[in-house]
Amino acid sequence: MGITYIDGRVRGPLGEESVRLLVDSGATYTVLPEDVWRKIGLNPMREHEFVLADGSVIKRKVSECYIILPQGEGHTPVVLGEKDDHPILGVVTLEILGLVFNPFKRTLQPMRMLLI
Repeated sequence: MGITYIDGRVRGPLGEESVRLLVDSGATYTVLPEDVWRKIGLNPMREHEFVLADGSVIKRKVSECYIILPQGEGHTPVVLGEKDDHPILGVVTLEILGLVFNPFKRTLQPMRMLLI
């Protein structure tokens, strides 16, 4: 469930852009708005169907970028948003960066890393 925002930057072949992301622990993937991913030069790598909370199904293209947050940075898959799609920070990106969302403090913090 998204209840807080975080300011970050995303980098692609054409440059870097600032983005304010809704931290959504219920979202699997990070979503970038169309104007952002186009400015940094991302290209679709594949397309997937996604089921939304209301049960509806949408298709979106997926790519990868470099994301920079105050708590860490790294490469992550991203959904390439379409018109009116808003920026979301999803769980896959959080896990890649070794972060978890603390809903009580509404902050990102390092996750307990297990190697099993």
